[in-house]
Amino acid sequence: MERDHYLFCPGPVLVSERVRKALLHPQVGYRMPTFEKVIQNLQKNLLKVYKANEEYTVLLITGSGTAANETVISSYFAPGDEALLVKNGEFGCRLEEILDIHGVKTTVLNYEWGTRPEVSDVEDRLRKNARIKAILMVFHETSTSVINPVREVAELARRFEKTYIVDAISALDSEDLDVLRDYMDFCTCSSNKSLSSLPGVGIICVRVLKIEETKNSKPRVAYLNLKKLHESSKYLHTPNTPSVTMFYALDAAVEELLDEGLENRINRHKRCTRIIREGVRVMGLRTLIDDETASNTVTSVLLPEEIELEDFIQMLDDKGYTVYPGKRHLKERNMFQIANMGQIYEDMCHDLLRAMAETLEELAPRRAMARDALAEAMK
Repeated sequence: MERDHYLFCPGPVLVSERVRKALLHPQVGYRMPTFEKVIQNLQKNLLKVYKANEEYTVLLITGSGTAANETVISSYFAPGDEALLVKNGEFGCRLEEILDIHGVKTTVLNYEWGTRPEVSDVEDRLRKNARIKAILMVFHETSTSVINPVREVAELARRFEKTYIVDAISALDSEDLDVLRDYMDFCTCSSNKSLSSLPGVGIICVRVLKIEETKNSKPRVAYLNLKKLHESSKYLHTPNTPSVTMFYALDAAVEELLDEGLENRINRHKRCTRIIREGVRVMGLRTLIDDETASNTVTSVLLPEEIELEDFIQMLDDKGYTVYPGKRHLKERNMFQIANMGQIYEDMCHDLLRAMAETLEELAPRRAMARDALAEAMK
């Protein structure tokens, strides 16, 4: 497929022609059977992607993944409830911000960015504080590429009988995720990451019993309201006007995922990531974390000090390849990120690496060997 530009960033992502064509759907009323079928199909197919059973339902929100997270936090916790948050990056910080805004008393296990949390620390906090109602964790901490120990913490949630809330915004359909096996009560996602659709739909896969626990809770917000979403979803509606076109796009993207096969997609991500990581190392660049800790879709790369990060990213963008700088202090360390979410394939990864090698040579002539080393490795 020919494209003018390649998005190697962790959202928005490249989408297929099939998804783009879905944007040209007929104009429909969102209270009519035509659109109800779209919601029904999304709920059915997303349950398959989450590997859920009849204990769960899928709720759809017009908004980002953060909207999905705020819906869960603002709706589930009642005054006086306590939470345990495992935090090791930007998106753990975002969960902390939402918890704070909604007045949830929170114990925070805070780790250096790029460090994998210690499961024993989680167990220790649960033993010391029986008042903790729920554990919150990001599955794929996209800001560093770390995959957190979600399965191990799930066992603690099960053993200590705690609600388990997992932000899987950049993990669903790119990592080994199973809400049933891993005791997830809430698992959030968004349309514009590995699901390979366009921005605009937040997704919550939730154990229905957990919604029922909130029936006597006073709502904190009107729009991001779990109970309203659930009541409307029973009738294949949304409580407020949805982004109809983005629902159509997501429906096409999820159908496309199931056609490709979930395991096939995960394996494609793995192949692309292997190409990217081998390539950047051949060029003499370092990655922030080791491969055993890293995700299947994001590679965090440290540029040499003599190369200006902004210049490198802009020159790559001019060549038709978008990558993102690191967040906060990681940007100061000259870090950028390459994501192979969305409709990214092996040949595109090779093309990106060639463009990177050329850019390195242009910015630092003494690194001219980068292109030759890459060409030799790719033979």
